[in-house]
Amino acid sequence: MAATYAKPFLTVPQQIALLKTRGLNVGTDSDAEALLTQFGYYRLSGYWHPLRQSEYDVASSTVVYREDFKLGATLAQAIALAEFDCRLRALFLGAIERLEIAIRVRVALLFGPRGALSHRDASNYHPKFTSVLDPKTGVPAFQSWIKRVDEHESRSKEQFAVHFRENYGLPLPLWVSIEVWDFGMLSMAVGGMIVPDQKALSNPLGLSRTGLFPSWLRAINHVRNICAHHSRLWNRSPSDQAIPPRQAENVLLDHLASDSFAHYRLYGVAAPIQFVLRQIDPAFAQSWANQLKAHLATFPVIPGVTVGQTGFPTAWAGKPLWN
Repeated sequence: MAATYAKPFLTVPQQIALLKTRGLNVGTDSDAEALLTQFGYYRLSGYWHPLRQSEYDVASSTVVYREDFKLGATLAQAIALAEFDCRLRALFLGAIERLEIAIRVRVALLFGPRGALSHRDASNYHPKFTSVLDPKTGVPAFQSWIKRVDEHESRSKEQFAVHFRENYGLPLPLWVSIEVWDFGMLSMAVGGMIVPDQKALSNPLGLSRTGLFPSWLRAINHVRNICAHHSRLWNRSPSDQAIPPRQAENVLLDHLASDSFAHYRLYGVAAPIQFVLRQIDPAFAQSWANQLKAHLATFPVIPGVTVGQTGFPTAWAGKPLWN
């Protein structure tokens, strides 16, 4: 049985008092109240978490954080991390948008010649996607995906979708439908394709190993959702991990193939995004690289907290991938 939650609601002044008892320098009460009202106590808790006292637990082989803060920890430091993260999310969303649109076009060009409803044709997808039951839903993933397509087609308020529904009804043809899919649906469609179609998408991008590109899209979608919901990004280890590159598989990614920490942190998604952007829009890729370099150089100075916790390697900015 789950434990009963018994902590009481705290007003902002009570939140400030609690933080003070735990050793966090909040500045003036009036400034602290304004900041906590703007950002929210529990949202900021993710940013002051690395400012808390910690110790290594030998039994569990993990670092355990205590409720009290390190000497010198301040609310201003947590705010600085939150502000840094806000800009970082915006940079990732901009890059993912450019990538998503390009992949949509490529999928439409791949399936379009097969017919207006080719995206609904199970023969265009792998049997594991169309026939194997998902243990969570009890139906094949393809069936769940089609249901999402139906929902998006019927409720979209995009002018082109409304016009088509009013004049022709549903379902929408692929080249219209794909414009109302979210990135998760796009990622799922690519992941469910037969291998030749996956290769038709990934080979022109410089990716020859089967399964690599779909796993990248899933990981990128996970980061996109973090960004879209304004969640903490900078030091996350995305739960949906991209398949790592192999040594000598691609020279631009060799440094990532040999760095497991970088792969399992945010850099493990940033690098695949940049790799794909270089193929679909080199000018934008260089612009994004320059913006990332400039932004990471603004990481706030906080004792014990470093930009390396993003997973971006020390010399990442000089790697050929980013230049």
